Amino acid sequence: MKKFVAEFFGTFWLVLGGCGSAVLASSFPEVGIGLLGVSFAFGLTVLTIAYGLGHISGAHLNPAVTVGLWSAGRFEAGNILGYVASQILGAIMAAVILYLIATGNGSEIGSFAANGYGEHSPGGYSMIAALVCEFVMTFMFLMVIIGATDERAPAGFAGIAIGLCLTLIHLISIPVTNTSVNPARSISQAIFVGDWAIAQLWLFIIVPIAGAFTAGLVYKAFFTKE
Repeated sequence: MKKFVAEFFGTFWLVLGGCGSAVLASSFPEVGIGLLGVSFAFGLTVLTIAYGLGHISGAHLNPAVTVGLWSAGRFEAGNILGYVASQILGAIMAAVILYLIATGNGSEIGSFAANGYGEHSPGGYSMIAALVCEFVMTFMFLMVIIGATDERAPAGFAGIAIGLCLTLIHLISIPVTNTSVNPARSISQAIFVGDWAIAQLWLFIIVPIAGAFTAGLVYKAFFTKE
């Protein structure tokens, strides 16, 4: 239960910090943090929770990460459902808090940092571009996570590597999809936007999980200590 609660609060922090920065601060008049700031915000949420709660649950904060670690032989199948449920609930709670804050000045929520492709992609990128981007970004994210937490990696630095990796992923892919690589983060925002966000949500659930699953298999096949 402690692990599930840690995943709930960890994912809550990820969505509140990352999506919150995009919704509230990215385009604030004259001093908005922009794409660079949002990218660092996502990375900082992972970095801080990795050191704050990682010793309790491993700080997955993401159903795709949980599946990827399982496919790499690093996580028990029996805990997948509990982790994923905790992550989704934590993300939704963060979205509730963010909605209450974002509408506090009478504003509409707009896209609410939801993920999308086609006309709902920040840069107008196609569904195929979004699919390729989300798969590759999640694949590489898991390669870094699994490698940084390998017993052969330098101890104590995994949180930094993982946080900076997520920052880099956002720097690359925000223009394409608003960056998901995390089904829980996508679900939480889509619930409030509805309409197109729900219709396109399938891609941001299936593709990150597929990318993570593949990365776990690749790492296990080629890089696991013999």
